[in-house]
Amino acid sequence: MSHEHVSYLELLARGAATEAYDRPVLLARANGAGPEALAELEEAKQLALRVRAELEGRRRREAELSALFATAHDLAGLRDLDAVLRAIVQRARSLLGTEVAYLSLNDPAAGDTYMRVTEGSVSARFQQVRLGMGEGLGGLVAQTARPYVTDDYFGDARFQHTRTIDTAVRDEGLVAILGVPLSLGSQVIGVLFAADRRARVFEREQVALLCSFAAHAAVAIDTANLLAETRSALAELERANDIIREHSGVIERASEVHDRLSELVLHGGGVHDVARAVSEVLGGTVEFTEAGAGTARRAGGHAVREGDDWVAAVSAGGEALGTLVLHGRPDLDPVDQRTLERAALVTSLLLLARRSAGEAEQRVRGELLDDLLDAPDRDRRLLRERAARLRTDSEAPHVVLAARVDRPTGDGDTDAGRRESADRQRLWSAASHLAATRRGLASARDGGTVLLLPLGPGETAADLARQTAKSLGGTLREEVTVGASAPVRAPLDHPDRVAVAYEEARRCLDALRLLHRSGQGAAAEDLGFLGLLLAERRDIGGFVDRTVGQVVAYDRRRGTELVRTLDAYFASGMSPARTKDELHVHVNTVAQRLERIGRLLGPDWQSPARALEIQLALRLHALSDAVGGK
Repeated sequence: MSHEHVSYLELLARGAATEAYDRPVLLARANGAGPEALAELEEAKQLALRVRAELEGRRRREAELSALFATAHDLAGLRDLDAVLRAIVQRARSLLGTEVAYLSLNDPAAGDTYMRVTEGSVSARFQQVRLGMGEGLGGLVAQTARPYVTDDYFGDARFQHTRTIDTAVRDEGLVAILGVPLSLGSQVIGVLFAADRRARVFEREQVALLCSFAAHAAVAIDTANLLAETRSALAELERANDIIREHSGVIERASEVHDRLSELVLHGGGVHDVARAVSEVLGGTVEFTEAGAGTARRAGGHAVREGDDWVAAVSAGGEALGTLVLHGRPDLDPVDQRTLERAALVTSLLLLARRSAGEAEQRVRGELLDDLLDAPDRDRRLLRERAARLRTDSEAPHVVLAARVDRPTGDGDTDAGRRESADRQRLWSAASHLAATRRGLASARDGGTVLLLPLGPGETAADLARQTAKSLGGTLREEVTVGASAPVRAPLDHPDRVAVAYEEARRCLDALRLLHRSGQGAAAEDLGFLGLLLAERRDIGGFVDRTVGQVVAYDRRRGTELVRTLDAYFASGMSPARTKDELHVHVNTVAQRLERIGRLLGPDWQSPARALEIQLALRLHALSDAVGGK
């Protein structure tokens, strides 16, 4: 490496002025260096100057960052606003290399702008100047909220010159001025200036640097204002802290319930899961009430207070689906109110999803039952596959039930047809839900609904009919009459039996209505001798057993003659005196036997309807004995 190259490194190392870099070239030329050597030195000089410029830029940026860091540190420990603003103005003047730096603030109360801090100023008039809003270069900066620079203040016509401002600027001797806005949000509260007493051009980096200092100054002013407000409100500090802590808790609760509701929706939670989650988060008790259940209330899309409760409507597309009611939290924070409203919205979504899925499943269940009734010759394997997808219990004996809403209709009732149609729809919906819960099928048919339900352990067709009438009637709040068929074994293996059983259930339903037993459920076995006529299979033995079976069994166990006594009693016109002559026994014996019969058959055994059934059962019993004895 040549001596001249080493000289450039030394110049860089000691940070020499730019003029010093010409010396190695001048010395080489004086010593008679050739053109090539001089060209090489010139290239080395230019390279060294570029390196110097880069190092100088880095030192400058380092100084700027250091000043900004120091300013941020001052803000972190802010105690005296004037001291912080003076430090900002001093650092701005130093880094931009200007002769003067100053900061003005707006005074909304006085309607003007005043000088707050100056650095490098020598004019008392300039340091105390107050000017109207919108005047001077500062007014232009405040009006546009953008930096403005002029290299010749008095020759610049872009802003409004006034005698007061021009006098103060001339008194200070300023020529070049850079002004940047002090902004809090969208509001300009003042202007930070850097100025020289000679013409100069402010570089883009210098404008950006002064903007950074202005941002720090605005933060300092805002922080100081907040501290002043805090000091003036010491009496309210504890309450404010409580409010902050409570608000923080409310936000945490809102976040928690949002996460839990999202989890419920994603994993198929139900309406009551939503109510339980909101109850836990809000610290009260949330209940969901379906619309039309007598307690549904409208809340106009918002949570409203009713007494000590809060109510949020659950609705979709203008249709009221129900309400969420929060108990135990009369003083509810507004954020918690929004949480209850959000829970109501999630509930409506879950209800609509459940309704959509339920209606689809109901249609599929109805289609399968329609095929069993109308097309018994369909492929049984396919029928069983469809039933399996619906999770029906295909192995248990099933009962076909015919159900109908019985509502009295006055003469001339123009709305009767509309109500009847609505009743059929509601009955089908309730029956479909019942069928789904009992792993059966349901379909709308013949102005009512037909169900195919499996029998539970120890359950009879009559039991199932009564339960179904009670369940549907309770859901619809109307009288629902239900007729049941005899049990059908393996209906999917023998679909032809389902249509036959349906006809039997319909005959039973019609009989109940003719007997004025609307709102009840029954099978043929509940209708006595009438059941023999209605049932598809004439179960004579079952009728006899249900009617006088206990008396027959008693005779067989004890060797008594209660059946013979009953025959004689009815044959004698229900006269104990004539009965004792027929049997050739004492009248007291007849009385004792009749008392025993009453305990076996029940206290109403001598009523006309029961007496008729008992006499028919006795004749059938005698006939079966005669046939069996041959």
